[in-house]
Amino acid sequence: MSATPASTAIPPVLAEVVRSGFVEGHHRGSLVVLAADGSVELALGDPSVPVFPRSSNKPMQAAAVLRAGLDLSGERLALAAASHSGEGFHLDLVRTMLGEYSLEAGDLQTPPDLPLDPAEAETYLAAGHVRDRVTMNCSGKHAAMLAACALNDWDLASYLAPSHPLQQLVHEVVESASGERVTAVGTDGCGAPLMAISLTGLARAFRHFVLAEPDSAERRVADAMRAHPEYVAGTRRPDTWLMRELPGTLSKMGAEAVQAVALADGRALAFKVDDGATRALGPVLARALELLGVDAPVVTRIGHTPLLGGGTQVGEIRAAF
Repeated sequence: MSATPASTAIPPVLAEVVRSGFVEGHHRGSLVVLAADGSVELALGDPSVPVFPRSSNKPMQAAAVLRAGLDLSGERLALAAASHSGEGFHLDLVRTMLGEYSLEAGDLQTPPDLPLDPAEAETYLAAGHVRDRVTMNCSGKHAAMLAACALNDWDLASYLAPSHPLQQLVHEVVESASGERVTAVGTDGCGAPLMAISLTGLARAFRHFVLAEPDSAERRVADAMRAHPEYVAGTRRPDTWLMRELPGTLSKMGAEAVQAVALADGRALAFKVDDGATRALGPVLARALELLGVDAPVVTRIGHTPLLGGGTQVGEIRAAF
C-alpha cells in the first residue's frame, strides 16, 4: 500500500504553549467546522487531507456490529464505541459482555495494557494487578466485535483482518457515513483496522450519526453514547463532560490528538493536532465550540489546561485562532 501524500502547506498554529508569559511552543494542525446544513463554515489548515481518525472512528465501528445483527443497547452499546478509562464499571461490563456470548478474555486481541486513566492505573497497580487485555481501553469495542462474529459464526481468530466480514462492514459504514472513499487502511493501536478519511468527512460522519433515523444503526449508537457517556470515556474525561452537560452532543476523541463533535442540530467539527499532543485537545476543542456558538460552563472547564512550575500554575496551553 502506498502512502497518501500529505499537504505541503505548513498548517496553522491551533494552540500555543505559554509559560510565565513567554510563548515557548506551538501546536499546529487542521480543523473544520460545519454549519447546521452541513456546509463548511470554517476551515483551518487543510481538512480535506486524509487522516487516521484513530478512536474517533469508534462510533462507526460500533454501528458495524449492529449491522452485523448484534443486538446491543444502553451501556453495552456505549462501551462498544468506547475508549474507556479502565474504571471498575468498565472492566466489569467488558467481562459480562464476553460471558454473554461464551467468550473469554483470552479471545480478545487487544494488547495487554494498564487503565487509560492515570488515577485508575495507580490504583490498579497498587492492588497488585498487571497489564491485561480487558484493561486496555479498546476492550469494549473488541468484545462487541467478537460477539458479532460469534453470532454470525464468523472466524474469531481473524476478526481483526481487514478482509474479515466484520471489518468489511466497518469499511462500508465509514464510507457511507463520511460520504467519501477510504483512502488508506492501517492498523490502530489496539490492532483493529483503521480507515483514513478527511477531517471534513469525519465531521460529516458525526453529523450523520446525530441526524440519522431513530431506528438506524448510526442513530442507535449516537443515542447510546449520549445517554451513557461515562461508558464511552470515564468519569474524569472531557468527552463524558461534554455529552453529559450539553444534551444531544456526540463527542469522541482519538489518539494522536484527533477530536470530532456533533451537536444535536447538525453543527459539527473535527480537528487534528499534527504533532499528536493530546494536551492541546481541550483548548482547541473549547475554542471550536465557542465558534459554533456554544456558551456553557463545560466549555471553560474543557479548555482549562494549566502549565505547572514548582507545583503551581505558571502558564497554560491556549487556543491561537
